[in-house]
Amino acid sequence: MPALKDITFLLLSGFTLISAAGVTFSRKIVYSGFSLLGTLFGVAGLFVMLSSDFVAVTQVLIYVGGILVLILFAIMLTSKIGDMKLTNQSVNGKVAIPIMAGIAFFMITQLTGSQWKTNDVESYQSLLIPIGNAFLKEYLLPFEIISIVLLGALVGAMVIVKKEAK
Repeated sequence: MPALKDITFLLLSGFTLISAAGVTFSRKIVYSGFSLLGTLFGVAGLFVMLSSDFVAVTQVLIYVGGILVLILFAIMLTSKIGDMKLTNQSVNGKVAIPIMAGIAFFMITQLTGSQWKTNDVESYQSLLIPIGNAFLKEYLLPFEIISIVLLGALVGAMVIVKKEAK
């Protein structure tokens, strides 16, 4: 019987792949946006399984919490874009399918023919404390300067949008 960790990995990776397929093959842009939400959450879950808690939290905060919500609001606030069927007319399946089959064959042969390093003992060491200490000690000034630059960019974008609205 497979371990719970293996089952969790398979479920998370399957969910991520199905959501990514939803982003790719959806005919409506709103459905693609919501499928992207599932994809990003699935990737964050995979980062948690890899003991990269900081990267997982950053994934959720920046991509899901910021960028994706901004994209979804932009899609939903654009008039009648949800009713439109947007497709990529330059896609050619006759060329793409053999290329993807070749890439899949190459990846499968590399995955099955490689010697994988395994560890008997799993160790978990959180990276949050060293990263937090680095931000509050040796990288405090660059961190604060970047936050001021981003605040200035946000205010500048608001000024530009306000001028165009008039």
